[in-house]
Amino acid sequence: MAIDVEEAPLAENIDGKTRLILAGEQLFARSGIHGASMREIATKAGQGNHAAVQYHFGSREGLVRAIFDYRMEQMEEARGVMLDRAQIAGRLKDARTILEIILLPQLDLEDADGNHSYARFLSQYLLQSRSPEFGDFSGSEPPNLTKALQLLRERVDYLPPFVGQRRLISVSLMFLNILVRHHGTDEADFGESFSEALEDTMEQIVSVMCMPLRLAPCSAASASP
Repeated sequence: MAIDVEEAPLAENIDGKTRLILAGEQLFARSGIHGASMREIATKAGQGNHAAVQYHFGSREGLVRAIFDYRMEQMEEARGVMLDRAQIAGRLKDARTILEIILLPQLDLEDADGNHSYARFLSQYLLQSRSPEFGDFSGSEPPNLTKALQLLRERVDYLPPFVGQRRLISVSLMFLNILVRHHGTDEADFGESFSEALEDTMEQIVSVMCMPLRLAPCSAASASP
């Protein structure tokens, strides 16, 4: 059952701008990036001024960028630790390791209700994004994420850039799906634990991201009797 905006107030010990970011994330996750109004977001954030989003962020797009910046900054420290460990272990060219650095820090991002609203929000964004840039989720990726994306780009340098970008979006959606659908649910609901589902999904992700490019000519298929 959908939760009314007023039913899940945000914590009061955070500043108004951050409250708008978190409210926007939750409502965009629930209703789509273009489905929630700026008035709804301001109300959920406890802002009496219904133009608060425009005041702080300028536009809907500005709020979307702010959500990315806020959450990616939260993941930077974890990614830095993972990069350091990978370097010490000599695994900076290992595809599984690189993809874990990019994806796994999202496991710790929960909203005030214990849900993965950022994962839902990011899914909405990726399904709508038309960016041709490899790993361009917001245009302002912080240093550790930028380094991890560069390592991935080098690992799959045999792929055309547009193929690498398409695959990165595809595997990201695979990860986000398992995170949203399985995390925190009863094991009996799916017949496997979340850790088992995550491990299997990560193996699929590595295979999809790194498989050689095989393009069958359409003419060959059409020429078949």
